[in-house]
Amino acid sequence: QVHLVESGGGLVQAGGSLRLSCSASVSISAFRAMAWYRQTPRKERVMVASITSSDSTDYADSLKGRFTISRDNAENTLYLQMNNLKPEDTTVYYCTAAPLGLGEVLYDYWGQGTQVTVSS
Repeated sequence: QVHLVESGGGLVQAGGSLRLSCSASVSISAFRAMAWYRQTPRKERVMVASITSSDSTDYADSLKGRFTISRDNAENTLYLQMNNLKPEDTTVYYCTAAPLGLGEVLYDYWGQGTQVTVSS
């Protein structure tokens, strides 16, 4: 079926950069939208960035332009470029995808997550 695998997480110093990747087992052209979420200290998942099939992007206001979402359809891979990382960015990041369809966007597919740790 659909399988998403995140990679690229790790330990970095504050101010550094990291690029997360999400590899899909199916053509990502089949998705209405894809997004990166991250876990809050209260274990909630909040959206970091999203990208639609028409290439429209959306970002969490708190990121202040530090993160960039992109995709490579030929490689079936979603990316999240993270620059000027801060300790507050430390958490688990998840890749998710929504199938094509009508109505609200439903992120039905989720990866296992990848840990990002930013040290002071």
